[in-house]
Amino acid sequence: MNKDVIYIEPEDDITDIITKIENSKEKIVALVPPKKTAVFRSLVNVKLMAKAGKNAEKTIVLVTTDPSIVKLAAATRVPVTKNLQSAPAVPSDDTVEENGDGGLDIAINDSGDDVSSSGTTGVSDDTANVDDAPVTPEASPAVSTDGDASAEKAVQTTLEMTDEDTANAKDQDDEKVKGKTDKKARKGDEAGGNKFTTWVKKHKILLIVGSLGVVGVAVLLVWMNVIAPAATINVEIRTTASNFSENVTFTEKLADEDISKGVFYLEQKKLETKSEVEFEATGKKNVGKKASGEVVVYTYFRDAGAVAVNAGSIFTNNGKSFIADKDTTLSWDGKDAKACDNNGAASAITSGCLISARVPVIAAEAGSSYNLAASNTGWTTAANVGVYSDAAMGGGTDETVTVVQQSDVDAAKEKIANSNESANKAKLFATIDDGDFIIESSFKQSVGDATVTPAVGEQVKEGAKAKLTVVTTDEVFVLDDTKVEEYIKEKAKLAENSKIYQMNDPFVENFTKTETGYVGKLKTSYVSGPEVTEEDVYKIVAGKGLGTARDELIKTYSGISKVTTEVSYPWVSGFPTDRNKITINISVEK
Repeated sequence: MNKDVIYIEPEDDITDIITKIENSKEKIVALVPPKKTAVFRSLVNVKLMAKAGKNAEKTIVLVTTDPSIVKLAAATRVPVTKNLQSAPAVPSDDTVEENGDGGLDIAINDSGDDVSSSGTTGVSDDTANVDDAPVTPEASPAVSTDGDASAEKAVQTTLEMTDEDTANAKDQDDEKVKGKTDKKARKGDEAGGNKFTTWVKKHKILLIVGSLGVVGVAVLLVWMNVIAPAATINVEIRTTASNFSENVTFTEKLADEDISKGVFYLEQKKLETKSEVEFEATGKKNVGKKASGEVVVYTYFRDAGAVAVNAGSIFTNNGKSFIADKDTTLSWDGKDAKACDNNGAASAITSGCLISARVPVIAAEAGSSYNLAASNTGWTTAANVGVYSDAAMGGGTDETVTVVQQSDVDAAKEKIANSNESANKAKLFATIDDGDFIIESSFKQSVGDATVTPAVGEQVKEGAKAKLTVVTTDEVFVLDDTKVEEYIKEKAKLAENSKIYQMNDPFVENFTKTETGYVGKLKTSYVSGPEVTEEDVYKIVAGKGLGTARDELIKTYSGISKVTTEVSYPWVSGFPTDRNKITINISVEK
């Protein structure tokens, strides 16, 4: 199994070492202390390193022969090895002997195998749990020098303990500490009395409280310097404003699209809306009875022949029209010349034979104004006959009602178009996907054929209104928004390592239909500046002091106009290395 070898610098403190352990990517972390360092002289620090390894699911191994460090490792059950080629083992008091060189002889396996987190040749993750498992002789494995067999038995994992067991184990630790203290006291007594022993017994509670206080301070320091620190950096980019305007072409054939040449594919979006509106009818119509009567039609024949007066023929007098109610034919066979002797005067024959007939007629419209008196003059007709009346027209009566007229319908249609255009436009735009670019100048609305109730010319009941129903069709063209932005960025010709930070909504001006398609001018405005990403900022500021990070950012990117920082607590003076604890905000200079 691979291991990570970390060389501790003399100036490194406990928080630096814990950070290096947490940042390691290997399961086994070998720590190589310098010859002179105060951080490895403290039992609390060694416990904190072991605890950090356990929390990070890593096995900590100390590479040293320093007797004081090895003794602390024995007390905290941290594996030790003489060098990077030897197998580590948890030392015990019996396995640590001082040699003549001022170092230690440690009975460990020299097989050279890597430490395994599974516990077969090294120590398990539980070995680092110095808070949960007390140091007891039974927990410290006997280390053999019999090659691979000793490597497999180098470290024995501690058993899980209940709260009661843990309390008993801690008492055992306290007894062990007390025993060591008493032993030192006895040595002091032999040298000059038992004052120290007496003082320890007298201040036992003070010693316990002091020890707890030291642990509390250590935990507080870890929280303040490792867990709590978080920082925010605000980066303001200096940008340049620019306008964009390019003539482009539009096509309704997808195959003809060519973004590089400014040819965009148009897609039409439609929305049909059924609308109804009531309106006041203003037409007037006389629905009374129609007058009727007869007219006399006549003609002169010089030769035999016939003249037809068909039903529907119109006869008019003083602007009043009457319609023939049946077909009539005027004819003469030319055989009996005496029949043409008008008033017995033979000279009348020279004008032709006068033939006449009576034609029943009915007024074109109702009304008493069609009750005309008999008249030999004033009558006209399109038929090839003369006409007069020898009797009055009668029977016409008056009854005026309100009816729908065409001008009423036209006004209602225009009202619908004007009132619904904005609402229908909004409805149409709401149906269009966010990824579509709308050409607003292409919007148009058309009004279909109207259905009117009552129909044009028909009566509207008193107090009622006529109703118009019509279908309006709203249409607009759209483009692929991604392609529009791609085209703008390509044509903008930005400087190297620059990007567009803000772009106002593009629009098409002068959208016009041509013989080959449509044309228009694509316009917008944007601001651009140096391309700075959050990842770029993180790589520069991670692990650095606040001032150093600001200076390096401004030095690296000439387009950064302002950098401000915020910290989670007043004592935080730099950026952590954990990406999750750094908030990066990149904004554009206003």
